[in-house]
Amino acid sequence: MKRRSEIIEFPITNYQEQRTNPMNASIIALIGILWFVIAYKWYGKKIEQKLVQPSDANVTPANELYDNVDYVPTKAPILFGHHFSSIAGAGPIIGPILAFSLFGWLPTLLWILLGTVFMGAVHDYASLMASVRSKGVSITEIAERSVSKTARWIFSVFVWLTLALVQAVFAVLTAQTLEQKPEIVIPTIGLIFLAVAFGWSVYRRGSNLMISTIIALITIFIFILIGDYYPVYASYDFWLLFCIVYAFIAATIPVWILLQPRDYLSMYLLLAGLVLGFIGLFVTNPTINAPAFISLQSSNGPLWPILFITVACGAISGFHSLVGSGTSAKQLAKESDGKKIAFGGMLTEGALALLVIVLMGSVLYWGKAPSEELNGFIFQDLLKQSANITFGTALGKVLNSLGIPLFMGIAFGVLMLNAFILTTLDTTVRLARYIVQESVGTKFKLFSNRYIAASLGLILAYLLTQGNNWKIIWPVFGASNQLVAALALFVATAYWFGYKRPRRFTLLPAIFMLITTEAALVYQLFWQYIPTKNYILAVTATILIILGVIVAIEVFKCIKQVEPKNKGI
Repeated sequence: MKRRSEIIEFPITNYQEQRTNPMNASIIALIGILWFVIAYKWYGKKIEQKLVQPSDANVTPANELYDNVDYVPTKAPILFGHHFSSIAGAGPIIGPILAFSLFGWLPTLLWILLGTVFMGAVHDYASLMASVRSKGVSITEIAERSVSKTARWIFSVFVWLTLALVQAVFAVLTAQTLEQKPEIVIPTIGLIFLAVAFGWSVYRRGSNLMISTIIALITIFIFILIGDYYPVYASYDFWLLFCIVYAFIAATIPVWILLQPRDYLSMYLLLAGLVLGFIGLFVTNPTINAPAFISLQSSNGPLWPILFITVACGAISGFHSLVGSGTSAKQLAKESDGKKIAFGGMLTEGALALLVIVLMGSVLYWGKAPSEELNGFIFQDLLKQSANITFGTALGKVLNSLGIPLFMGIAFGVLMLNAFILTTLDTTVRLARYIVQESVGTKFKLFSNRYIAASLGLILAYLLTQGNNWKIIWPVFGASNQLVAALALFVATAYWFGYKRPRRFTLLPAIFMLITTEAALVYQLFWQYIPTKNYILAVTATILIILGVIVAIEVFKCIKQVEPKNKGI
């Protein structure tokens, strides 16, 4: 039988032929990895000791409020997989690729290395542990307890709308990928059923975790081979409806049935991609051929602040505070695991962004390939198709140097990204459900029902997908995500200030991200949306600007009090 993927295998050629900048990619990758390892041991320990001060004597919400649905004490490796899979998504891949294309690899990489450690990891860890100390409630509920009711309601509405937008966009991206890459259908759907079987085997039958993991990973690669021989074709509309129904089911059933095991297995896909990607780089030892710096002014705007909202999840993301305080805090078995899950998870995401930048700048060709047969690996041409295909092709090419067939490497890269997009989709539905239940649900019993609460966001998301309306709103999403990060850092500052903890670790990043995000929104409003008469985005940007200012004022009122709002632990 003939494979669907008839792709010629290209050897990794001499990268010196394409050299325009004699910078060794392997050295950059190695420096970045060492920096993240040092940062975890140094800065992670400082945040743990000075700010969080965890104690396993404290009973976590997962144990205190155990319900076998949302509150489930979970082993650290499995919870890391769930948390990392949920926060990673497509952000640390697509964002860095776009920033790289606009400003060059050097400024993008510097922001990833510094932002991940001093802002992103602190943001994630502080948010997670604030929720753990607050019986697992979301960051929006903490905003009311530590700041004010005004801050909570403004924050809740904005976050819920943002999550609905994410649901719409990621449902569309998944549907498009399944339609355009039919060979990915079997491994994508197969991973869902495999996760259910894995969860039942480990949680109900008590099967050995390591043996079960090995069997599951082997099965995934068998799915990839089967998918290449038997592609499944269906329309975009079919896959869109499939994504909506899937997300509803996944967000309302107990986490141990699908969410935890699927995210755990997806983690290994990403870790395999990370490890093999870095090994491939060290083996081929390519040279950076892309420009280190392109310009202070891009087609999307100036380096500051546009770079910082474009990279998004690769350095810091407000979505992470929603995951940490929405699902992970309800599953943390003991407080000492918090640093591994949140701080470590963000640094791992930074490592993924690092790999993406190095791959784009070395494995692919900038502008022109050294020979005609390699024209399929030109960065600009691939990016015109999609960032997903760009990443999958780059990863497939470097895996090919390790003896992995090119078609399988590319399929693996696309599956890896698609699995995380699907993961983020159902996680956002569950988070939106929590927000409705914790806010409106406390006043109106109807909305405390998890099925009703989950349906509301999905209905809005589905409406946003009609007529490609999501494309109109998408440009402002990067800024809204970073604004959530700034506001979450402000809320975390108020919370930990209540326990007389140092404010500088969270307040300084909060101020930087607020100023940067507000500047980006102002630029987009007056230099892009109003001149082009894009009034939908103009109104959206205006609302976001006002929102950020109001919540920041509320937080500053709180932390200026003589006595902290919370009492000691």
